[in-house]
Amino acid sequence: MRSVCLTLPTDRECVATLGLLAEEAAYAVGHFDVEVHLLVLDSSAPRTRAAHRAALRRLTLPPRVRVHHVDEEEQRAFLRHVLALTDTPKAELLLDLMLPSAPSYGACTNRAFLLSLALGCVSVHRRDSDSRYQEHDGRKVFPIHHELRALGARAADLIDDVDECDLTPREAARTVSLVGASFVGPPSVDIAEIAALDPAAYYDVVSLWAPADATEEERRALVAESFLGAGNDAFERDHTLLTRVDPMRVDMCNIAFQDVHARVPLPPATNTIGSDYFLLHLVHHAGLPGVLHNRHIVNYYTGERRTDAGFLAYQTRFVKFLLSMAHLHPAYAALARAGSGLLRDDGTVDAEQVAALVRRAAVVDPAENLDRLDRVDDAYRRLGGRYADVADHLRPSREALPAEARSDMEDYALLIDAWSALVAGARQAGPAGLRAVQEER
Repeated sequence: MRSVCLTLPTDRECVATLGLLAEEAAYAVGHFDVEVHLLVLDSSAPRTRAAHRAALRRLTLPPRVRVHHVDEEEQRAFLRHVLALTDTPKAELLLDLMLPSAPSYGACTNRAFLLSLALGCVSVHRRDSDSRYQEHDGRKVFPIHHELRALGARAADLIDDVDECDLTPREAARTVSLVGASFVGPPSVDIAEIAALDPAAYYDVVSLWAPADATEEERRALVAESFLGAGNDAFERDHTLLTRVDPMRVDMCNIAFQDVHARVPLPPATNTIGSDYFLLHLVHHAGLPGVLHNRHIVNYYTGERRTDAGFLAYQTRFVKFLLSMAHLHPAYAALARAGSGLLRDDGTVDAEQVAALVRRAAVVDPAENLDRLDRVDDAYRRLGGRYADVADHLRPSREALPAEARSDMEDYALLIDAWSALVAGARQAGPAGLRAVQEER
C-alpha cells in the first residue's frame, strides 16, 4: 500500500473546504489501495486556526485517512529539526526561504513537499482554500481519481486507460510525474475589474507577462487566454490525455506530483502571485509524461481581496509577478533548450543543471523591469481610483522592486542547491520528527 499526501496550505478561514478535502481523502481510500495523509498547513490567525483544528477533530474518517494540522510554529520547529539533521550551510537563510515572514505561494508548497516526504508519502496532491469541487449526477468530481490512477506508472502502460496520448515512444517509456487539471469560475488572477474599466489598460498590463521578445500577435494570444482556466463549462464526462502537460492548461489548486518535487523545489519568492508554477515548466520541457484531465476545480474569490488593504496587497503581488517574468522567461527558455538533457540516466531530474540555469537567469538587464513598472504606472493612473493609489504605493519602490526580483531568483538557485539535503533530512526525521515537534508545543 502506498502513502500519499493530500495537502491544503491556508492563511484564511476555510472550514467548509476542509470538509470537502476530507471527502476527497475518503474517496481515495475507498477506491484505491492507499493511505492518505491529509496535511493542512495553517498560517491563519489564532481564532481561525482554532476553528480549523476543531473542524478537523469533528471529522469522521476511514481508518486509512490520517489528519495532520500543522501551524506555523510547528512548521518552523520541524524545519529547524530537519536543518539540524542535514548540517547544511546557511541554515538560517534556508529557514527564512522555507518559512518567510511575508506570504509565499512557493514556500508554503515547499513545506508541504518536505512534510509529505517525512510522512513517507510518494506523491503530493495540492488543493487551495478558495476552491471547491464540481458535481455531476449528485456526486463530487474529485481530481484525485485520475491522480492516483496515473502517478508513478510507466506512461506506456497507461495508453489503453486514457482517451488520448500524444507522447513519443521515448517519452512514453518514462514515469508519469505530474497529473493535473485547471479550474472553472472566475479568473485565477483577480484583475477582471481592470478589463471592465478599460480593456486597453487590461491589455497593456496583462501583456507584460509575455517574454520581452514576443511578437504583437503572441502577446494578444497570451492576453486572450490568460488566467481563464477552463472557463465555465460544467463537467459532463471524464477525458484524459497522456502528454507533456502544457503549463497553461493546469492550475496549482488542482495538481499532483510524484518524485519531481523531491528533486527540485518551487521558487520561494514572497508577495508574488504565480511563483509556484516552475515545476510545471520543468516537467514539460524535460519531456516527463503527465496526465491532463478535466476534473476542474471550482475557483471563487474571498472577501478579503475586496478590502482596501487586501486590494493593495494583491495588486502589489500581481506587479511582482510581472517583474518575475524577466527572470523566469529566460529560465523557461533554457529549460526548453536543454529538453530531455535535464534528466539523468535513471529518468529523474538533474537538479544541478536546473540550479545553474536558474542562477544564470537571475542576471538580466534591470531596464526591462523598469520599463514594465513604467507601463504599469501609466495604465493604473489611467484607471484612476484605487489603481492610482497602487501606482502611488509602488512609485517609491521603483528601483528596489527589480532588485527584489533578481534576489528572489538568486535565492531560488540557493534553495535548489540545498534541496537534496533538506529532502534527506525530512526523510530521516520521518513521522516521528513531526510528532515530536507537535508534542513539544
